[in-house]
Amino acid sequence: MSAPVEQGQRRETFSSRWVFLLAAIGSAVGLGNIWRFPYVAYENGGGAFLIPYLIALLTAGIPLLFLDYAMGHRYRGSDPLIFRRFAKWTEPVGWIQVGICFFITIYYAAIIGWALLYTVKSFNRAWGDDPNTYFFADFLQFDETAKVSFDFVPQILLGMAVVWIAAVIVMVMGVDEGIGRTAKIFMPILTVLFIIVVIRALFLPGASEGLNAFFTPNWEALKDPTVWVAAYGQIFFSLSVSFGIMMTYASYLKPRSNLTGTGLVTAFANSSFEVLAGIGVFATLGFMALNQGVGVEDVATSGIGLAFVAFPTIINEMPLGGAFGVLFFGSLTIAGFTSLFSLLEPVISAFIDKFNLPRKQTAIAVGTFMALLSIILFSTTSGLATLDIMDKFTNNIGIVAIALIIIVCVDWISRRIDEIQAHINQVSSFRVGTIWRICVVNVTTLVLGFTLIQELISLITEPYGGYSQLQIGLFGWAVLAIILVLAFVLSAMPWPAGLPVDGPPGSDFGVDPHHARPVLKPSKYDPNKPRIPGFAAEQYN
Repeated sequence: MSAPVEQGQRRETFSSRWVFLLAAIGSAVGLGNIWRFPYVAYENGGGAFLIPYLIALLTAGIPLLFLDYAMGHRYRGSDPLIFRRFAKWTEPVGWIQVGICFFITIYYAAIIGWALLYTVKSFNRAWGDDPNTYFFADFLQFDETAKVSFDFVPQILLGMAVVWIAAVIVMVMGVDEGIGRTAKIFMPILTVLFIIVVIRALFLPGASEGLNAFFTPNWEALKDPTVWVAAYGQIFFSLSVSFGIMMTYASYLKPRSNLTGTGLVTAFANSSFEVLAGIGVFATLGFMALNQGVGVEDVATSGIGLAFVAFPTIINEMPLGGAFGVLFFGSLTIAGFTSLFSLLEPVISAFIDKFNLPRKQTAIAVGTFMALLSIILFSTTSGLATLDIMDKFTNNIGIVAIALIIIVCVDWISRRIDEIQAHINQVSSFRVGTIWRICVVNVTTLVLGFTLIQELISLITEPYGGYSQLQIGLFGWAVLAIILVLAFVLSAMPWPAGLPVDGPPGSDFGVDPHHARPVLKPSKYDPNKPRIPGFAAEQYN
């Protein structure tokens, strides 16, 4: 049994709402904003896609973000502790979130390592005249025939090692001093760098053709249900909702925090960056199409191919391309780092709470283990295939499934969505009501359920990406199975003595999770403020 928790220990908090905002926006703004959204919009109706995109933001993205903020802020703990306090039987839900973050983190670090190396390579355009061959054959040394390889690629290993060392250092520094301070530095730099990239792209020959391709609306596309599913999928993945990040971050907010106001700023900042990325990417693709004498549709792509093949090709063709490359890949690296920190925090926070461990030692131990696993899997000649499979299963199955499970647990089974609504309205300027509940309980359930069934049918009937059954079994289905099994194993382990984890329905944990003195003095509670049953006075200031 763990030793009793030291009574003087207090849960960390972000020093201000502004710091929390930067950290939350940093989590939401990641690689997907830059290399996924532009192509998804282009493929699904161009300018017309912005209509289902906005509707998805208002009916799913923001409502789910409010739910995450409310759960984290009300129960004030890591994801497993949040769900343990919500209802004992739901603790495995929190551990599933931790497992999803764990596996996304270990492959996400590899992509950041690539972007970091390409930032340096941009100075002399090390990829030469054939960026496609360079990336796959020389840079990654990708071996399509290898199911599982232990042939390490030295430069990839080095790049990933640098990424992990930086990440562990930030985690050791803590929530406000590490994540918060880094967000205050990185987010303004990212904004400036990417605005420069976009402005430069807009002045390239052919930029207008690219923008026409991006924004020209195809109204017929709105009749296609898959376009609407794509819009909800983009919003869902880009906002970092439901898989533990925003819940954990919200648990570090001060007791009296404007949840809805903060959520709205986070959501619209994220979407604004996506639209800005679309402008920059397609202006640049327009230049590429003009130079090659083809249509924009012939050069438009997304994901890894856009970042590490198409953009180096463009950089080779444009004036001062090296400087543009440094700015572009530097932006990718910074956006990746801010998301990486947010993915790591739910994992580290869960082990701190569950086993009553000090932050520094936990961050080093967990970070080192994850780094070693990450390097072993993704710095080898088979790393790209492993990454692709793991990304498909953790994102398209894991995240969608856990979001659906959360909604079912919170409302369909527990019938406690009104309790969460009341908490939001207690501390926020913008109040939510019936429409919010309908969006969370009904709209998102239908969309997520349809998406999950569609993905499962696709993966079961046809091997993903043409990979072997061994690869798909090891890095796809087995990963999901490991997450599920460990969730129940860890849930069966006892919590530290002295840590309050039980309470009647409606109980609040407005003090820090280690039962120390209240976060805020009870004297600051306003007796005239309406309360809900079980709502701790310490929540007010």
